[in-house]
Amino acid sequence: MSISSFKIAHKLLTGSTAIEQLAAELTRLDVDNPLIVTDTALLRSGTVELALAHLGERSYEVFDRVQPDPEIAIVEDCMQVYREGGHDGLIGLGGGSAIDIAKSVGAYAGYHGALEDLFGIDQVPRKGPPLIAIPTTAGTGSEVTNVAILSDRVAQLKKGIISDYLLPDVALVSPQMTLTCPPRVTAASGVDALAHAIEAYLSLNASAITDSLAIGAIKLIVKALPKAFANPAHLQAREDMATASLMAGMAFGNAGVGAVHAMAYPLGGRFHMSHGVSNALLLPYVMTWNKMACVERMQDIAEAMGVQTAHLSASEAADRAVEAMAALCAAVEIPSGLRSFGVPEDAIPAMAVEAAGIERLMRNNPRRLSPADIEKIYRAAY
Repeated sequence: MSISSFKIAHKLLTGSTAIEQLAAELTRLDVDNPLIVTDTALLRSGTVELALAHLGERSYEVFDRVQPDPEIAIVEDCMQVYREGGHDGLIGLGGGSAIDIAKSVGAYAGYHGALEDLFGIDQVPRKGPPLIAIPTTAGTGSEVTNVAILSDRVAQLKKGIISDYLLPDVALVSPQMTLTCPPRVTAASGVDALAHAIEAYLSLNASAITDSLAIGAIKLIVKALPKAFANPAHLQAREDMATASLMAGMAFGNAGVGAVHAMAYPLGGRFHMSHGVSNALLLPYVMTWNKMACVERMQDIAEAMGVQTAHLSASEAADRAVEAMAALCAAVEIPSGLRSFGVPEDAIPAMAVEAAGIERLMRNNPRRLSPADIEKIYRAAY
């Protein structure tokens, strides 16, 4: 008999007023002096201030130097602020970058060696300080996963710290915290969540639990993302997207993702493409390539995306799933074509080799892909 495990943040708080529980959770975790890890855009937007209003009577400090696709050096800088400030807990407030930096600092705080030692699977020796994750985008699912991804600019690679010790103590998911998210980021993060859900459903490591979460997330995203993109103040759409991102995060955090994410890593590491955009750009082409290995599951995805499949063969329905995915991306103005991001065509062979080597992700993919296969997919997406 096969055995599957299910891992999420230790406590989930969701709903429009969830942010009001921040002080109570800090008290429960015995945190008196948290470090808030965020970025300058969220400070300017007033989103950080919304969280600060619910800290209660305690000291705190804000580290606002997080950047998209954060570099390893930012973890070092944040760690220094954490130690010098005598902090006893972390609040990751932002998109996946801020939460991943907070996770990494938490892992690093209980370790006295080099940060590089923690990259890979289960290299973190012990649980770090309490961590509360508060997402301000609906996309990454980082608030419920045990992974932190960092950019090594020297090696032009993305590297991961994977450990159950990275799972946040609390994931506080409130649509109120996403209202200032601009349409461009709403779109990129939303299709990132869709990629998480689709890849989790197609993963060889999927289970009945992750399947239900993934399909539920797809249904929500298809309906809510265009509304949140068109009207950022649409609170119900924001709440549905926050829920969908959370569900997709729980799905892929346990089932894993596949070739789409493996192929997106070189695009981020070498050319600094947005993670969500690169996932969205690649997903239709990878789905087409995977079709022969998972046609019935792609039929399920088509139905979840609202395609009427009653008079279609499984193969035709799978094709419609790809078309629906591409249409949604176009509707929320996700650019298409690697060339539009300045990716040189002669970089494709090296990227294909690099992506093929990310076995942690590739082994989940329903179809085995060689470097030559991956190169063909990149060229189709070019």
